[in-house]
Amino acid sequence: MTVPDLLATEPERFLTEFFASLTEDVLGGDDDPVGPVDRHFTPDIVQISDGIALTRERLVAHMRPVRRNAVECRYEMHEVLAVGSRVAARFTLHARMRKGRTLATEVHFIGDFAPDGRMRRAHQLTRALPGPVEGER
Repeated sequence: MTVPDLLATEPERFLTEFFASLTEDVLGGDDDPVGPVDRHFTPDIVQISDGIALTRERLVAHMRPVRRNAVECRYEMHEVLAVGSRVAARFTLHARMRKGRTLATEVHFIGDFAPDGRMRRAHQLTRALPGPVEGER
């Protein structure tokens, strides 16, 4: 199934698989983060997160501490809608950190994807969810 077909018929599956693949690539790899960024984002990517613009170079820089500090990330999709190559979603990112802390972040996401499945534009607003997450010690 092509990326446009998957976006048209199963946008939740597309977005879940995109973030799962990105997470596996970033957390599971030991190569330079340039590889995962280039595999998942177009060269002209601009991701605006909480008002801060992340270009390709800034995403690469962001991946280094993510790789160093996070050991596991899981995405819980709540709502996903797609029109053409554009996706709007509300989801929770659950991250387990190397020192044992678990974080949950609510994300409101609007993105645009290239026909090959790479992200080319995104805007997201995030909010840290309060309190210990279930299963945290």
